[in-house]
Amino acid sequence: MEFAKVTSKGQITIPIEIRKKLGIKEGSKVLFWEEAGHIYLANSSMEALREAQAVFAGEAEKLGLETEEDVMAMVKQIQKERMVK
Repeated sequence: MEFAKVTSKGQITIPIEIRKKLGIKEGSKVLFWEEAGHIYLANSSMEALREAQAVFAGEAEKLGLETEEDVMAMVKQIQKERMVK
């Protein structure tokens, strides 16, 4: 368990071990939310990535993409189609 002191301006220093675990560096934005009476803290960039992954889950299979080469071939095809227009 880690502790932090709150300043008169409501600021805290997030302990180094917590910053390391969350991948928080200078300039990072953090996200706070409440759930079931608990307050949670997360690296907002990592949380956005998790949400994006959840939204796109299963899409590769629907498109028949099984390998990185399949993805690259699809990207090249889309680029060709856009150049023609």
